[in-house]
This record gives sequence, C-alpha cells and structure tokens, in this order.
Amino acid sequence: MQRITGIAVSPGIVIGRVFVIEDARSLRVARRPIDEADIPSEIERFEFARKSAITELDELHKSAAAEMGKEAAKIFLFHIGVLNDPSVLNPIRETIADDQVNAEFAIATVFQKLSKKFASHPDSTFQSKVDDLRDLAHRLIRDLGYGSKQSIADLDEGTVIVARDLTPSQTANFDRDKVTAFVTGLGGPTSHTAIVAGALSLPAVVGASGVMLAARNGQEVIVDGERGVVIFNPDESTLSKYRHEQIEARKVSLSLSEFAKLPAITADGVRINVMGNIEFAEEIEQVEKFGGHGVGLYRTEFLYLTRDKAPSEEEHFESYKRCIELLDGKPLTIRTIDLGADKYTQAQEEIPERNPFLGLRSIRYSLKNQKMFRTQLRAILRASALGPVKIMFPLVTNIAELRSGKYFLREEMEELAERGQEYDPDIEVGMMVEVPAAALMAQAFAREVDFFSIGTNDLVQYTLAVDRTNERVASMYTPIHPAVLKLIRDVSRAGRRQDIPVSCCGQSAADPAFAALLLGLGVRTISATASSLPMLKKTIRSLTVPQCERIVKKAISFDSEAEASSYVLNRLRKRVPEVFDGRPVG
Repeated sequence: MQRITGIAVSPGIVIGRVFVIEDARSLRVARRPIDEADIPSEIERFEFARKSAITELDELHKSAAAEMGKEAAKIFLFHIGVLNDPSVLNPIRETIADDQVNAEFAIATVFQKLSKKFASHPDSTFQSKVDDLRDLAHRLIRDLGYGSKQSIADLDEGTVIVARDLTPSQTANFDRDKVTAFVTGLGGPTSHTAIVAGALSLPAVVGASGVMLAARNGQEVIVDGERGVVIFNPDESTLSKYRHEQIEARKVSLSLSEFAKLPAITADGVRINVMGNIEFAEEIEQVEKFGGHGVGLYRTEFLYLTRDKAPSEEEHFESYKRCIELLDGKPLTIRTIDLGADKYTQAQEEIPERNPFLGLRSIRYSLKNQKMFRTQLRAILRASALGPVKIMFPLVTNIAELRSGKYFLREEMEELAERGQEYDPDIEVGMMVEVPAAALMAQAFAREVDFFSIGTNDLVQYTLAVDRTNERVASMYTPIHPAVLKLIRDVSRAGRRQDIPVSCCGQSAADPAFAALLLGLGVRTISATASSLPMLKKTIRSLTVPQCERIVKKAISFDSEAEASSYVLNRLRKRVPEVFDGRPVG
C-alpha cells in the first residue's frame, strides 16, 4: 500500500482502477523523408487530421458548454481558432513540401517553434497558451495515427485517471459514466484543470508529487477528494474504512436532501442566512437546488482564468446580468478580482514575484491596474440596476486600500451618471476580512463599510503561516485554532457595535463543525459550496445558539488547535451524531 498526499480541489471519495495517461511531452516524432510525388497526399493527410480535430473540438466545446457553462467552455475555442489560422497552417504545409518530410514531423516542428514564441512573449495571453498548443499538436499527431493513442472512450466504469498533468480538453472529454476521479502530479487549486474538475463535480487531487512513479494501469486506488489523499493498492482495513465512509456519505446525502427546502433556523428560533459560493453563473442552479438563498461570494477572477484575453466591460456585465437573472430577486455579492498570486498574472511579469501570496495581489493588484479595476466596477454598477447586488473588496489590509477602492467606485458612479446609465446609488460596499491586520482593526473598518465577509481560506493561512496549497504542511492548516477563532470573534463584535452584518464565505464555512462555531461567534450569514448547504442546514436546525456559544467559548480557551478540534468534535457528536460521527473536523 502506498499513500500520497496532494491538494484537494474537488471533493468526494472514489475507489477504482488506475488508468495512466503518459506525459504528452514524452512523445517523440520521427522524421520520415517522402518523395516529391507524395507531397500532395501528405498535405492531404494533414488536412484530414486538421478537419477531424476541428470536428472533435467543436463537439467537445458544445458538451463542455452544456455541462460547465459558456465561460468555462471558451478555453476550447482557442484550439479551433489555431486550426483555422493561416499563420500556423501554412508553415506546416511549407515544411512538408520544402523539406519533404512526413506530416507528423512537420506539425511537431512548427508547433515547437510556436510554443517557444508564445512562452517568450511579454503578453500573458500568449504565455498562458503554451500548454494548449502542446495539447493541440498531440491531438493532430494522434489523429494521424502516430504512436499509441491513449483513448479513454473504451474504459471500464470506475476508472481513475492518473497523469503528470492534464489539459482542460482532456479533463472535459472524460466520460463521467466511466471516469470517476483523477489525480495529477502537477497543478494547483486555480489551474484550468482544477476549475474544470469542480465544474464537472469529479473528485480530484492535484499536486500529488510522485504519483506517476507509484501508479500502474489496473491498480486499485482510493481517491479522497475531501482530504487530498491518494492510496494505491490499499489493504483490506483501509478499503473497509473508505467503503464505510462512502456508504455513510450516501446515507447522509439522501437523508439531507429534505433539508434543502427547509429554512435555516436554529433550534431556538434564530434565522441564519445560508448562501452559495460560485465561480460560474451556471452554478446558481445548484445553489438553489440545495437551498441557498442567493450568492454570498461570486469569484470573478475566473472570468480571466478561463479565456484567452481579459474580459471587456460588456463581457463582465453580461456575466453579472446572467447571475442576476438566474437568482430572480435573490441577492448577489460580487467580489472584485482576486488575482496576483496565480499563474495567470505571474506569467505577465518580466520578473515573477518570489512570494506572490505576500505580494501584489487582490485589492493591491486592482489598485495597481486601475484601467482593469475601473472596467469591472462600471460593469458591476450597471448590473446593480437589474437586481440586488453587493460589492466587496478582497484582502484589504489597511484603511487606505479600502478608501481608494471606494473612491474609484464613486468616480465610476459619476461617470455612469453623466452617461445617463442606470445603477444603484445605494449599492452596499463591503470588504473581506482575510488577514490578521484587518481583523485586529475591524472596529475602524466597520465605520467605513456596509458589511464584513470573513474569508477563512486566507485568514487561516496568514494567521498560522501555513500555505494551504502545500501538502507538506497541510496537516497544520486548521480553522479551528484558538488564534483564528479569537480573530473571528473580534470581527463579529466590531460588526455588532457598528450594526453591520458579518458573514463567512471561506471554504471552511462548508464544514458543519466550523459553521457551528461561527454561530457561537455571532456570525449569522454563511456562504459555502452548493453541495454543502443541506448538511449545514441540518446542523443549524439541530443546535441552539447558546449551545454553540458555550462550545466556542471553551474551544477558544485551549492552548492548541488539537485540543480545540477534539473538544469541538466530541461535543457536536453528542448533539448531532448523524452528521458528526466519523467526520474529521476542519
């Protein structure tokens, strides 16, 4: 048995059989001379492969748009565009004719040169497409019949894909009736592959170092998308444990389905506002299905991460308009872009930041890139005329950043007023509390915002000095740490003193145990992933606020997170055993 830890990007537990996709970059294409008389037929071979690839990609784009939404599917339009671009096609034809070589070698040669140009281009739009070019070259070469074509079309049910890395087109092409999960050695939580995995609801673990050395075709494997764990050749006791978890998860899921339609009211009658987090407008259907009353966090950076170029004001506006239409009167909270610590923006830098998580990211990045920031603000304001919209700034660390963001917002209001365009002049403006500095200064911030939204993902990371995407220290990343709880308590108190609402929209809010602590800390709005909402409602309806207050008061008093977590879980097991028995905290 071999256990490998990576980064969980899409939840769920799967027991299946391994299918290894070899690293595409290992494909070598032999140079085969051809006679002059064979040049036309060789060019015809290339044209046949090109048209075949366009047909495949067109079908892939349509299915991806239907399953993941138009925004996520746009990444495949780039591939089709390249296959219709004369500046790419003519050099391939010329290489075949002038060098008298086989089509496979001509494709590999031209695409290799093109990839190098894209990689060295100062514009990140080009740099970010290098992997897509490689994927496209291999698609063409495989359509020509060169090498072993690794198709997943004829796989058995219960297949787990293991690869060094996956392109978006490979991921979206998975037959979900057969492919039940995937694991990659590379990748991070904001990669295109991770985005597609979440949109397809495929359990996935990325960044699992050493996975390609361990994996063998046909091996039995467990993929734990909840904890970011992959287990090859599991022994009987481990299999038994995970089978039991799967059964219990199904039971809980069935029993919880009834709670989606019920109001989130505590056992002593306190109403809690339960909302959903989204990346794409199409996810709103799931939010409503699972009982969410609006969107508490719309992560707009995915408008940038899933397309070839920065979105225009109209593209921003259409995305927000679509959300408002789907919500049909329910509120939408839009977070301005949280870029800067990702591959997309770091690729634009001549000298990438050594530690981008402590660099020019989030609100800092927006204030530095004012044209981009103003474009988004105008689009949000225009959308605010169509339905209830709130706006919030991410990763604010000082008053100056907040005031600057509000200043630009007011200027865009004036600009729209001069144009005669409608917007909500009373749009609520809030900030995310994601760093200790903001939590400690919450009283001052509370006088200048309409609401707080606590982002636990970064608050935990910066409070505990633990990179949440680093599997080597993943065990140290826990929101149920006395220091984190104290910071949230201070933010909640500041909100009450200034009579402004306080919500929590971080990933930890989806954990019922942490949600119970939030109730005890005074938080009355929780926003989480859609699938977690029924369980949150079950937890909320099973507890009273005084019970939660007593649990969190004791948890804060402990000296360590281990003691706090153990105490919280033990207390909640007694109160809501059907939710917490066998469930890890955090």
